[in-house]
Amino acid sequence: MNSAPLLELSGPPRDRGFTHGQALAGRLRDFIGDSLARLGHLSDRPMDLDSLRPSIAAHRDMVTTALPDLAEEVDGLAAGAGVERDAAWLLQLRRELLGYSRVTGGDCTTYASVRNQPVLAQTVDLNGNLDDQITLLAVSGPRHRSLVLSFAGLLGYLGVNDAGIAVGLNLVLGGEWEPGVPPYLAIRHVLDTADSVDQAVEILSELPLASSRSFMVCGEERAVCVEALGSRRSLLAGDELAHTNHFLDPDFAGRDEINVFAKNSSRRRLEAVRAAGIPEAGDTAGHHRLLSTPPILVPNNGDIRRERTVAAVILRPDLGEIRLWPGDPSTAKEQVHSLSPAHGTRESEIRA
Repeated sequence: MNSAPLLELSGPPRDRGFTHGQALAGRLRDFIGDSLARLGHLSDRPMDLDSLRPSIAAHRDMVTTALPDLAEEVDGLAAGAGVERDAAWLLQLRRELLGYSRVTGGDCTTYASVRNQPVLAQTVDLNGNLDDQITLLAVSGPRHRSLVLSFAGLLGYLGVNDAGIAVGLNLVLGGEWEPGVPPYLAIRHVLDTADSVDQAVEILSELPLASSRSFMVCGEERAVCVEALGSRRSLLAGDELAHTNHFLDPDFAGRDEINVFAKNSSRRRLEAVRAAGIPEAGDTAGHHRLLSTPPILVPNNGDIRRERTVAAVILRPDLGEIRLWPGDPSTAKEQVHSLSPAHGTRESEIRA
């Protein structure tokens, strides 16, 4: 059973990063030392930090220009953890440095509804056995407070802020991956700064993203899905939305690079959500059951290279709440964390 620690991050960007790095210093150093943040276990080509430095520097330059506060926070993470600056940046760029992997066993199933009360929920399907690297970040950002799911020193992955915005994501494969802002840092920036769904869409449309993704954005009254393919964006909107790992926009679908077998898996998971229907926002048991049942749950087959479900979440933008099952959601204990609008404090509990 896993229990994800909750870290409180506040103050200037470098201070936030230093606190994050210092709190996880031993764990992050061990992770980086495990075949270079486990990239060596996942790649068919040799992976060493020296050979990756030019690519890391190119991404860092783009992030520093587009999101200087987050670039400073990454540098603070390095200082706090006592690791090389390039190693801290590698933690933000693992997926981009690894590149396309067209054969996937899963890579997140995400859905949102604003039918009555708003809700966004998803599985987190990753390779690399990352369920031992889950952390929750309670961030006091430059504009908003947020609860952010993190893996292995990442500044962001998905989350919810006190403006009533929740953001989830899916991997999609297409276009050229090149130096730019990693999607996880883009999500963190949205949570730090966006006041509305429209503003979140504007941010995601303007940032020079390093790689293709689908972003699910849910506010209190509106849900949208932003598919990103190179510099192009596609917007899907509706009271109920679901997304897996293939492009839904017809204009983007022809440039989808996902392997046919992985695409079949993606379609099965999408149809499973549509067939089951999205539970009401307050039906925690219904969401948990859906997220914990194959094919939406991708089981562990023992291969570190294959994606499997390492967490599941329910995000409530109206409540500023995240419900997290770290590890296999069918067996994990539920953790509940919320932003208190009255005094800026956070409440959390773990439930059997």
